[in-house]
Amino acid sequence: MLTLLAGITYCKHAPASFSELFRRHKYITEAYFQKHETLIDRAFQDFISSELSHVFCGKQNFMPKLSVMQRQLIGEGSHRRLTSSVKIEIQPEVISSLSCEAIVIERLPSGVFADPFELEHLTGRGVFSGASAFGDTDLELPTVRANRSVVEVHVDLSPNSLSGNKNSWELKIEIPLHARYAPLGKHGYTRVEFESPDLFVHCVDEGDTLNQSCIFSSTDEGVRTSPHAIVWEVPSGIVKHTKIVSVLTFIAAVVGALSVFMACIFYSEVSVYNGTKQS
Repeated sequence: MLTLLAGITYCKHAPASFSELFRRHKYITEAYFQKHETLIDRAFQDFISSELSHVFCGKQNFMPKLSVMQRQLIGEGSHRRLTSSVKIEIQPEVISSLSCEAIVIERLPSGVFADPFELEHLTGRGVFSGASAFGDTDLELPTVRANRSVVEVHVDLSPNSLSGNKNSWELKIEIPLHARYAPLGKHGYTRVEFESPDLFVHCVDEGDTLNQSCIFSSTDEGVRTSPHAIVWEVPSGIVKHTKIVSVLTFIAAVVGALSVFMACIFYSEVSVYNGTKQS
């Protein structure tokens, strides 16, 4: 189980940079890629720290608990689904006047990507309130030529969807992923390991005339990492088979070319014979 304690503060006067971010951008990751061309974990963490942390304001400070209860890959081959069971524990009396959404950011490892059109389709069906992919989203690039990408998913948190005890939300986030063409290796597969997601809760005070908002973000304090990493073994070619495959491919190409050549000669002779017979 991955457990993150989130320092959450109810905002009346958010910092200018924080307010601007959500006025100009629907997605946190969109703002990051306006400043950076590629995903670098350290740069992304610094961006989160500078833009979203330390939003201490208002009168009600509390410590909700964000937990990823379970993470797993579902499916086989090059097309799978990454599922995360998320639990958000919070005081229900505090959120009575707030409109909130959960934000899950998956920084995908090299060799894996999400199809933006597929995410758009899921949003259209109401699975997510918003979902998009950022970074290198070219679907045809192999791993060696592609940069990493990020998936950001938003899910509405309605007071009516609170669990039975009315003090938590339990969500199941399922993101469809695809493997890129992997480089040659020694074992016939490339290990792709997923890190923990970034979790946030974004709330807007509907009772405030200015619609002030706050971000509830995870911190490093009290983090416990799951002992079992999520690993995808993506099939790849084996280096020592390169010569054999090259020779067989060359032979197949020569045989194919000769077959086409012989078929053309045979067809020409048949055509000449039929023409002579008719005359």
